[in-house]
Amino acid sequence: MNIIFMGTPEFSVPSLQKLISEFQVSAVFTQPDRPKGRGKSLAMSPIKQLAVSYDIPVYQPLRLKKNEEMIEKIKSLKPDFIVVVAFGQLLPKEILEIPKYGCINLHASLLPKYRGAAPINWCIIEGESKSGNTTMLMDVGLDTGDMLLTEEVELSDSITAGELHDILMNSGGELLVKTINGIVSKEIDPVKQENELSTYASMLDKEMAKINWEHSNIKIHNFIRGLNPWPMAYTHYEDRVMKIHKSRVLNEKSSKQVGTIIEVSKEGLKVSTGSGVLLIEEIQFPGKKPLKVKEYIIGNKIDEGLILK
Repeated sequence: MNIIFMGTPEFSVPSLQKLISEFQVSAVFTQPDRPKGRGKSLAMSPIKQLAVSYDIPVYQPLRLKKNEEMIEKIKSLKPDFIVVVAFGQLLPKEILEIPKYGCINLHASLLPKYRGAAPINWCIIEGESKSGNTTMLMDVGLDTGDMLLTEEVELSDSITAGELHDILMNSGGELLVKTINGIVSKEIDPVKQENELSTYASMLDKEMAKINWEHSNIKIHNFIRGLNPWPMAYTHYEDRVMKIHKSRVLNEKSSKQVGTIIEVSKEGLKVSTGSGVLLIEEIQFPGKKPLKVKEYIIGNKIDEGLILK
């Protein structure tokens, strides 16, 4: 198999590594180098770093749409497959039609739910009990192509977006290999997505990360898990931003105003919500490292009765 791989972030790396070990990867496409760190020096994407270590040619077009030079380059490579994992660009119709067997995408959700940029986060924010990876044949839409294979993962009520990211990242490559072999052997029958069941997982930003204490303890707990490790759910303790890394739902009620710190102990901070009590177990203030509440209160004071905003 002659494969062109398109991907950019860390999530894509195990998939490319697996494809390199199983097939011939003739080229890698990734996003342009970006400024990084305090010095803002240009840094290669994780995918470019891996490709370079294997001497695989790397192409970094700002965009593929209407890019005749890149389209002709892809045609000249005569790929059997183009494999896309978190590339960061939609592929135009001219490119989708080039590979012998088609363009396949690994998407980190159980399609048709959670199409879009942040499926892992929104799956947890919405309190789903399972997630997984889906491979699909790409079309011109956003994650709308026919499904090929899926792999499910059961979710605990404490798993974070970061933990689920790593699980799906490390299992995706094997699913891609099974998909490629299944297409070539004609053992996979593509299944159309039921569009009426689809949901959209929009991109995250820091502005949406503020906790609304009017929500239930369960909803806030899921929100905290879904935004860990980025952008991290936060609230205001007096005039300071308090990021919340870890929480737990308690089977307790409170008549206190929402956001009230009911109790401070080594267990954490008990906070009143719109429905039930939430235990905050790990926090972080600006310029400080994350600490368990039991560690933080050794040298710092948190006032009971104060209302988080």
